[in-house]
Amino acid sequence: MKILVLNSGSSSVKFQVIETDLERMNAHQDQTLATGLVEKIGLSDSRLVLKVPDRKAYTDYREILEHRAAIDWVLRILADPEVGILGEVAEVGAVGHRVVHGGEAFASSVIITPDVVQQIEDCSVLAPLHNPPNLRGYYAAHAALPDVPHIAVFDTAFHQTMAPHSFLYGIPFQLYTKHALRKYGFHGTSHRYVAFRGSQILGWEKDEKKLITVHLGNGCSAAAIDRGKSVDTSMGFTPLEGLLMGTRSGDMDPAIVPWLMAMEEMTLHQVNTMMNKHSGLYGISGVSSDMREIIEARAGGHQRADVAFRMFCYRVKKYIGAYAAAMGGVDAVFFTGGIGENSPEVREWALSGLEYMGIELDRHINDGLRGGEGEISSDGSKVKALVVPTNEEKTIARDVVRVLNGIMPSWEPPETVSP
Repeated sequence: MKILVLNSGSSSVKFQVIETDLERMNAHQDQTLATGLVEKIGLSDSRLVLKVPDRKAYTDYREILEHRAAIDWVLRILADPEVGILGEVAEVGAVGHRVVHGGEAFASSVIITPDVVQQIEDCSVLAPLHNPPNLRGYYAAHAALPDVPHIAVFDTAFHQTMAPHSFLYGIPFQLYTKHALRKYGFHGTSHRYVAFRGSQILGWEKDEKKLITVHLGNGCSAAAIDRGKSVDTSMGFTPLEGLLMGTRSGDMDPAIVPWLMAMEEMTLHQVNTMMNKHSGLYGISGVSSDMREIIEARAGGHQRADVAFRMFCYRVKKYIGAYAAAMGGVDAVFFTGGIGENSPEVREWALSGLEYMGIELDRHINDGLRGGEGEISSDGSKVKALVVPTNEEKTIARDVVRVLNGIMPSWEPPETVSP
C-alpha cells in the first residue's frame, strides 16, 4: 500500500510517500518513495521541493494561499509523469496525519471521524500553535482524497501509559480536573520507533527490556520505557520542560517567571518568548542554537560555548541516571535526533561517568559513527548504548497499516485520577 504521510504546520506541509504493509513492516523493508515540503503557504513565492531517491531534487515556485491548494499541488506533482512517483493519484491508499496533541483522549492512532476531529479541536487549547494547522492539513487532504481512510497519529499518545504519580504536578488537584493540567510529553512517535528499532537491532523483543531513549535535536526529550511502555518523559505540559534545547530553557525554577515580570517589567508574552526562543544553547552560549557551531566555538576557546556544551550533556546524563533509578535499572540507552545521531562528542560526555551503571562506551566506534545506526558500547558493556536514527514518518505509515488491520500496539487505556 502506498501511504501519504502529512505533517502540516501553520505555513508548511511536509510529506512523504511510503510503501508498506504487514509483511514489509515485519521485515523492516518499508520503502520511502518520495519526500518533500511545501513552505511559505500564504505568500506569493511558496516553494515545493520533491526528493526521490537516485534523482535530482525537483523545485517549483508559485502562489499558494492556503493548505487545500498546497495539498492539491503535492498530489499533482506526485502524479506528474515527468517528476512524480505515482501513475495516478488513486494509487494513494491511505493518508497518515501527524497530530501533535491528543490530550487524554487518545492513547493510540485512530481513523479520523467527525467525533475524532471534534476531540482534536478540543485539544487545541493545549497546543494552539500545532493542532489547528494539523487539522487544516487534514481538511485539505480529505477534500482532495475523500474516498481513502485518514488516520491520526498523535505525538502524545505513546506517553499516555504514564501513571498519575509520574504525570501529575505538585499543584492543586483541581487544576488537573478543570484544565487537564499535567505532563503529556512529546516526541512520542520518535521514542516509540527508536525503542522498537533499537530492540530489533539487538535481537530483543520490544516489550522485554528497560530502555532509555534520548531524542536530541533543536528540541530534546528523554523517555523511560519499561517493557514497551513509556513510564516517564522529560517534556511536560508543553515541550518547554526537561532537557536543555536549542533555544528552549528546559527545567528551571518556576518562580523565575514572576520574578522576571516584576524585576525586569517583562510581560507574560515576553517571558514566554524568552524561554522558548532565546534560551537554551543559544541563550547560554550567545553563539548559536546549533550544536555543531557550539562545538566549533568551544574548540576555539569560546568559554560560554563550552559552558553551554557542558550544561547540555550534564542534563542528558542526569535524566539517564534518573530514569534508570525510576525503572529499577536499564538495559539500553538509545540516542536519536540530529545531535544524538551525529555528535559523538555529546554522546561521550553524556555517558561519561556512568560506568558504575554498567555503561561502557567504545570510543573508537562512537567517534566513527555519524548519521548511521549501530552499537557504540563495548563488547563487555552490561548496558547497551546505540545510535538509532529516528523515522517518525515510517512509524506513522506503519500505524496506518496497523489501524486498518486492527492490530494497534497493545497499550492499555491511560490511567486517570478521580477527584
